[in-house]
Amino acid sequence: MKLRLVSALFLGLTLSAAYTQDAAQQIPGPGPRGGMGMPIVATGTMGTVTAVAADHYLIRTDAGDTYTVHFSVNTRILKQRIRGAAPGQPADAPQPPGPLMLKPSEIEVGDVIAVNGELDTAAKSVGAVFIVKLDPQRVQQAREMEASYGKTWLIGRVTAIDGVKVTVHGGPDNADHSFVADQNTTIHRRREPITLADIQIGDMVHAQGTLKDGTFTATSVAVMVIPRPRGTPMLPQRDTPPQ
Repeated sequence: MKLRLVSALFLGLTLSAAYTQDAAQQIPGPGPRGGMGMPIVATGTMGTVTAVAADHYLIRTDAGDTYTVHFSVNTRILKQRIRGAAPGQPADAPQPPGPLMLKPSEIEVGDVIAVNGELDTAAKSVGAVFIVKLDPQRVQQAREMEASYGKTWLIGRVTAIDGVKVTVHGGPDNADHSFVADQNTTIHRRREPITLADIQIGDMVHAQGTLKDGTFTATSVAVMVIPRPRGTPMLPQRDTPPQ
């Protein structure tokens, strides 16, 4: 994926898969304003590790750029947990909840990682708050999703509505895109049918459809309702409890 100020939503979706199987969670840690709960969505990037040092990694993006990922004792380094049993385990084996916490040395050359933190494009560096070692299958899926963005799906925040044309801002390129609705488009919010007139500026929407004569025509539109985090935060776990 091209290195840039990655859309918070797109990167958040990637990172959220590492924290929980059903919904985005929060993990205690220094927040962006000094609080104890920091949302998983933030700026960052993804890349393949090319070098490992005591306090940083070098990663190379698909665009060919090399960035330095700085980490410290306060950086959460996690491994993405995938649904289903681990290799060698029976299919019905119980799965521990949440992600796995890793040591810095458990990130190796060749691993693909997602980094969440302060990204400095001029210095080509990232001050990492979270580092997630990604599953290769998830990496391939993310690349396929990015390639099909604007062709079979769109996601973003509504910035303009002009008749049946809706403009949204977001996606992997963090830019403006638009879709049109016709008489065959279904629109829902919380699974309840609504109309195009019910969509408002500022709504977050996910549209599925196809390109017709260069115009993205939506077959379905979901107005996304983002819940506030609640409950007890889920902490990372290791496979083996400490003695």
